[in-house]
Amino acid sequence: MAAGAQHPVGNRAAALAAVRQKIEAACRDAGRDPSSVTLVAISKTFAADAVEPVIQVGHRVFGENRVQEAKAKWPPLKAQYPDLELHLVGPLQTNKVKDALALFDMIHTIDRPSLCAALAKQMAKDDKRPRLLVEVNTGAEPQKAGVLPEAADSFLASCRNEFGLDIAGLMCMPPVDEPPAPHFALLAKIAARNKLKFLSMGMSADFTLAIALGATHVRVGTAIFGARP
Repeated sequence: MAAGAQHPVGNRAAALAAVRQKIEAACRDAGRDPSSVTLVAISKTFAADAVEPVIQVGHRVFGENRVQEAKAKWPPLKAQYPDLELHLVGPLQTNKVKDALALFDMIHTIDRPSLCAALAKQMAKDDKRPRLLVEVNTGAEPQKAGVLPEAADSFLASCRNEFGLDIAGLMCMPPVDEPPAPHFALLAKIAARNKLKFLSMGMSADFTLAIALGATHVRVGTAIFGARP
């Protein structure tokens, strides 16, 4: 397939199966149970008709980058497939918190006190409790969201003590021009000392390495759906 091409619809099921096989092999190599790793199929920018073949072969966990896109795409799919699980893997604006709580089962991108406050307030009103992950900017990249590694412990403490949020884990997105392993190892270290269960790390190019370093959630889009339109 040419670079930049999309997988034809019929090939997405095969691509998904290939990714699952790689996850199982990486888990075997790491001495881990494959059930300890959740594959989040990143469906952002793909229309419902591109996603549905992947749902039809049994996959149920998907990730979206934008609340508005997810709001347009997923309610009809969730009505048809009630066991779907939806994850927000992109930035969350405070004015989209109500919609996000209605749509998502896990939010990977908690990164600032104002968002914590908005979530705590809306969760109390709606009685919605998605699992929450704090995004850590492991590369200290100024253009990226996320808490700096040296601030992560105090931010996690304030999430719990000041805002009453139950943080389940951490997420990172290493710099594209650096080896990802040190970033994954750093995230795992922060999680361990804060007794956090979930590590969202690893994408299409490096998810097997992330599994070796403890990932519980890998975010794979291109390897399943092809290049984004």
